[in-house]
Amino acid sequence: MIAKTPRGFRDILPREALARERISDVVRECFSAHGYLPVETPLLEVRSVLEHGGRIKDSAFQLFDDDQTLLMLRPDLTLPVARLVAGRVAAGELPARLRYSAPVVREEPSLRGQPRQFTQLGVELVAEEGTASEAEVVRLLAETLSRLGVPAWRIVFGSPVPVTALLDACSPSHAFSERVRALVHDSDLVTLDEAIAAEKGLDAAAGRALSEVCRMGGGTEVIARLDALLAEAGVPEGSCGTAELATLAEELSDLFESGRLSFDFSIINSFDYYTGIIFKGYAEGIAASLASGGRYDAVLSNLGRPGLVACGFALSLERLQEVLGEPGESGVVTPGVRLAERPLRIAVPKGSLFPDTVAALEAAGLPVAELRDPGRRLVVREGDVEYVIVRAQDAPAFVGHGGADCGFCGTDSLVEADLDLLQLVDMGYGACRFVVAEPASRAGEAERNYAWRGAMRVATKYPRITQRYYDEIGQQVDIVTLHGNIELGPIVGMTDRIVDITATGTTLAENDLVIVDEVMACSARFFAGPAAYRCDRRIRDLARRLAEVAERGEQ
Repeated sequence: MIAKTPRGFRDILPREALARERISDVVRECFSAHGYLPVETPLLEVRSVLEHGGRIKDSAFQLFDDDQTLLMLRPDLTLPVARLVAGRVAAGELPARLRYSAPVVREEPSLRGQPRQFTQLGVELVAEEGTASEAEVVRLLAETLSRLGVPAWRIVFGSPVPVTALLDACSPSHAFSERVRALVHDSDLVTLDEAIAAEKGLDAAAGRALSEVCRMGGGTEVIARLDALLAEAGVPEGSCGTAELATLAEELSDLFESGRLSFDFSIINSFDYYTGIIFKGYAEGIAASLASGGRYDAVLSNLGRPGLVACGFALSLERLQEVLGEPGESGVVTPGVRLAERPLRIAVPKGSLFPDTVAALEAAGLPVAELRDPGRRLVVREGDVEYVIVRAQDAPAFVGHGGADCGFCGTDSLVEADLDLLQLVDMGYGACRFVVAEPASRAGEAERNYAWRGAMRVATKYPRITQRYYDEIGQQVDIVTLHGNIELGPIVGMTDRIVDITATGTTLAENDLVIVDEVMACSARFFAGPAAYRCDRRIRDLARRLAEVAERGEQ
C-alpha cells in the first residue's frame, strides 16, 4: 500500500513550512499594525446559511450532520466572517477590523492542476453605512505586497455597478440581463458581443456601452470615457457608479501615478455578491491573482444586517510562496519570469487553424517569417514575440497554466477546457458547427428509447459541450466518450445519437447519419490569461489589432 494523500492535498515539510511562517508573519504584522484583530471561524459551515449570504464557490466537500443539516467545508473566509459579523458583532463594536489566516478547501473545474486546500490570509472591514472603507483596504493590500517584496506587483480595479446600471436602464428583458451577467461572469466577451448584436430590442448606444465597458482599462482617464459611454446610452448620472470610482482614484492618486494601480473592467463578476469595487492583485510570473477582494454590502444585508458597508481581500499563501522564490506548489506560478525580460508568448494552433492564424498575426503587424515554416521546432522566436506551437485542444491549458500569455483555438476547445480565460476576439475563420445526428434508417428510435430508458445515450469526443447542450434542453444524457470514429456509436447500436463537429456534413451522409439538431457554432477565437491580459499592455493592444483584422476579413 502506498501511503499517499488525497488528490489535491499535500504534506508540508519543514523547509516549506518555515517559509510559510516567515511570509505569514510579515502579513500578520502589516494587518495588526493597522488595528485588524484576529478571528477564527469553524472549518464546517451550514451550507444554507452561507448560500443565503451570497453565491458560494462550488464545493464537492459536503456532509450531513446527525440532524440531516447539510454542512460544507468552508470554500473561502469572506462569507464565514460576514456570518460571524452579522450574528456576533454589535453596532457599538463597529467599525470592525478583522483578520484571519486559515485553510480553505475548494473543488471546481478551473482548479485543475492546483491544490484543493490552500491558505487564505485576509482582512475584512465592516462599518456603518456612509463610512468609506475601500481606500483603507486597498492601501493595506498595497503596503502588504510592498513589505513582502512581491516583484512588480500591481492592483487592478473594476466595478459591476456600470454594467448593472446599463442593464437596469436599457435592457429589453430580464432574460437578456441574466444572459449578459452570465457571459461577463464567464469572461466570454465574444459571445457577449454576439448576444448584444442579436438583441433587437437593445438601443445601439446601450449595446456599444455594454460591449466596451468590459474591455475598458487604463488609468484615471477611464472614468471620463466610462461617463461618456453611459451618458450616451441614457443611464441616469447618479446611478453610474463613476462618482465613487473617481473618489477612490483621488484618494489613491499616488498609487495610480506610480503605475501600481489601474482600472480594468474585465475583472467584474459575481453580480449578486459584489456591490462596489472589485480588485485583484498580480505579480510577474503568475497566471492567476495573488489577492482578490471588493465591497460586498449585500452579503451583510442578506444575512440580516442591512445598513452596513463591508470591504476586504484575501491573499493566497501558496501563490505568495512561489512568487517570492520559496518552495511551493500553487499550480499557477512560473518562478523567475520577468515580463520586461522575455517576449510575448503566443500559443499558435497547429493543423487546420495554423495558416489562417499566421495570416492574422501578420495582418496585425507581428513578424511571422520563421513561423510560416517552423519545421520540427515547437517554439519559434521572432523579435519580441515567441510562438508556442501546440494542438488547438491544448492551447487553453498552455495559457491557463502560464505556458503562454495568449493564444488561438476554436470555441470547442475553450468550452471543453473550462478554464478561467478571457475570450477576446472572434477571428472569423475555422467556422464549423456542432450537431446532433442519428441513423436515417432508425428515425424516431432515439425518442422511443428515451421514453422508456429516461436518458439519451450519446457518443461524442466533446463531453462538456454535449452535457451543456442536454442540460439546456432539459434531457438526461448518458455520454459515451470516444476518441475517433464516433459515427460508429449509433451505427452498431451502442448509442442512440452522436454529438460531433461538422463543416459540410459529408462524413455524416456517407454513414447514413442525418442531423436532428444544432448544438452550437464554432470558430477560432483569440483569448488570453486574465493575469497576463491585465498586466501586459501588449496583449490588449494585440487584441485591438486582431479585432480590426477580423472585421476587415484579412486573415
